Amino acid sequence: MNTGKVISVSNAQHYKWGENNDGWHLLKTGDLSVIEECMEPGNAEQLHFHEKAQQLFYVLSGEALFELDKEFFTLKTGESIHVQPGATHKISNNSVADLRFIVISSPASHGDRINV
Repeated sequence: MNTGKVISVSNAQHYKWGENNDGWHLLKTGDLSVIEECMEPGNAEQLHFHEKAQQLFYVLSGEALFELDKEFFTLKTGESIHVQPGATHKISNNSVADLRFIVISSPASHGDRINV
């Protein structure tokens, strides 16, 4: 747990996902997960859902195409979308610039993902 410690992408636990995307665990507990991610242009996550976790995706920079239960939304810098447990979703970067966003999950979503 990171209580009382300043955390940023420079010192957070880093991981790679997808083709060549980056993620940093800003907070990682069983009840709450806060992750900053960077998705390269032309990349997309696989459509999936979580049985228990609700999530909030918040765009820090760039533009995201977000699919949520067969509806499509364009999220720009400073915008967010809430995903309820059981809702199918995926985030894509169809732009020419990197997409940076925060994913907040409660409870933590790792181990609670079912690909569609």
